[in-house]
Amino acid sequence: MHTADAAAAAAVSTSVSTPTSASAPGGTVPPGPVPAPGALLPRPRTAGRPRFPLVATDLDGTLLRGDLTVSPRSRAALALVRAAGARHLVVTGRPAASCREFLVAIGYRGLAVCGQGAQLYDASADRLLVSASLDRELARSVVERTEEALGAGPLELAVVTAAPENRFVVTARFTDRMRPEWGLAGREELWAAPIEKVLMRHRTVADGLVAAAAVRVGGGEVAVTHSEKGMIEVLPAGTDKSVGLQLAADRMGFTPAETIAFGDMPNDIPLLGWAGYGVAMGNAHPDLIAMADEVAPANEDDGVAVVLERLFAHP
Repeated sequence: MHTADAAAAAAVSTSVSTPTSASAPGGTVPPGPVPAPGALLPRPRTAGRPRFPLVATDLDGTLLRGDLTVSPRSRAALALVRAAGARHLVVTGRPAASCREFLVAIGYRGLAVCGQGAQLYDASADRLLVSASLDRELARSVVERTEEALGAGPLELAVVTAAPENRFVVTARFTDRMRPEWGLAGREELWAAPIEKVLMRHRTVADGLVAAAAVRVGGGEVAVTHSEKGMIEVLPAGTDKSVGLQLAADRMGFTPAETIAFGDMPNDIPLLGWAGYGVAMGNAHPDLIAMADEVAPANEDDGVAVVLERLFAHP
């Protein structure tokens, strides 16, 4: 179990400094034992309040399968959570506008933490309660300084525009698979309107090196995290999933000790660090696996459901 002090320390350190190792070439795992699947999770209480009345899950790579659906088994497991009197809280890097369709699909109600912790969203009312923005000139400066530090040519960029639209706008070479809902813009056009975050990638430089460079040049001014392969995010300073989770938990009346959290990438390190019990998916990044209390099966194998069934199903 994580202590409150350890959770607080993790929340502070991971949003700015830990991405230096988040995607190191070769995926080096820090020294130490890797938790065995299913080895540590305590049984739920047999009566009254469940052992973990708050279940916090990431979406992509965690609750969602690769085809961006929630499987029937996972839906049934979430129903077990509700039947036990516990609450499900989504904590995702997606902005509210991008995760709304997934929340609707599973009949989600209440608060959700979106935008890597920068947004608190009321899914029941379809309303943003909290939303942080990123200074555009600062963002541009961090990008330029990161490119200079790498010395490998220009980065490919994307931005998430300010709420409530939260459009995903990319430069021409950011991806080989442009989605219809994305916007295409020239590099200078990215800074034309208010934004919430910047995403950076390089075609030939490893993600870990890009993240490390961004932390070196801007770690005191912005938060940097690694959310998906090929996506290093630059966010307002002090932003990470633990910050958003704390805000939601305070409003909902839950503590870290009452929370079990699931994730798959380095941006979930603050999430698992805050929670009383942290579960990494079998497909998770090595850095997350190294600090988790348990490793569940992969998202494609309904790993969240496997753990929830064991925790909430009646004996």
